[in-house]
Amino acid sequence: MHPPQVFGAALLLLATPALAVLKVASNLEVLEWTPELIAKEDYYNETMSIVNGGIPSLSSDPSVDLGANSETQLLRQYATHKNLRTVLTTAEVYYRIVASKKKGIAKLEDLKGKRIGAFPSTSSEYFVQTLLATVGLTTSDYTIVAGGACLKEPCGSGTFPAMLKRGAIDAIGMWEPSVQLGAEALGDDAIVFEQTIYREIYNLATTAEKLADPAKRREIVAFVAALVKAEDVFRTDPDKVVERAAAAVKTNATLFKEVWPVHRWTARNPLDIVDVMLEEDKYVARADRRTAMSRDVLETLVDRTLLADALQLAGK
Repeated sequence: MHPPQVFGAALLLLATPALAVLKVASNLEVLEWTPELIAKEDYYNETMSIVNGGIPSLSSDPSVDLGANSETQLLRQYATHKNLRTVLTTAEVYYRIVASKKKGIAKLEDLKGKRIGAFPSTSSEYFVQTLLATVGLTTSDYTIVAGGACLKEPCGSGTFPAMLKRGAIDAIGMWEPSVQLGAEALGDDAIVFEQTIYREIYNLATTAEKLADPAKRREIVAFVAALVKAEDVFRTDPDKVVERAAAAVKTNATLFKEVWPVHRWTARNPLDIVDVMLEEDKYVARADRRTAMSRDVLETLVDRTLLADALQLAGK
């Protein structure tokens, strides 16, 4: 009787559909990824995982379905992987610069000749260049100094807040919370420059092949619908999620609350995203020693259909 039982069990396994698992790759050390966690835990009803990574993971790991990064990294990857598609912006972050007043800095023009902590060839450096260009400063007028980010005190000696505190740099320009930690490290000596010239556009991307797969597309639509609901909470009732969001990036809720206002938590495809990327790709292309992409090429990068389906599913 044993052979028929084994045969029957095999048939049952063959008849059982494989468990669908959505896999998302994000940089788990930035605040911008945290709505994904709330979407997963509170609103997504299927099986999924979130792993450390980003948009490059879509090319290096076929099991990854969605990757998240700033528009700078999206452009860098799309230049060599034209099957990438951005389907959603999950955060728009207005970067800030913090500087030391003891170094004679009272206005942006005073950053001439100064050392600015920023990550080269990223949205951090692009932000610094873009903002300082508005006051007539060029890249030859200041020095970009590399370092590390910090998520909470105590910050290591090689991180920007620690470097600013001991005078190894004169300013920091990047995403949060390193800027806020730099301001707190300087205390009364800090001057913070707010701005609306540049915003990071934090993207959720996939591939054309995954969008063309009906089953995988359904999973992605369902997750984006969950993200829409999570972003609503981030925007309208942050106290409900700030503790979990802070814990997810190993920072503290008090610090996260301080920098919440510079983050625009919204699930959308910005109307100006192609215009922004067209200009920004000039910077990325120079850094990567390639030709900048045209508007027609960049238009293909943006998929607006999936969000429309997700909004319908979310009842928006």
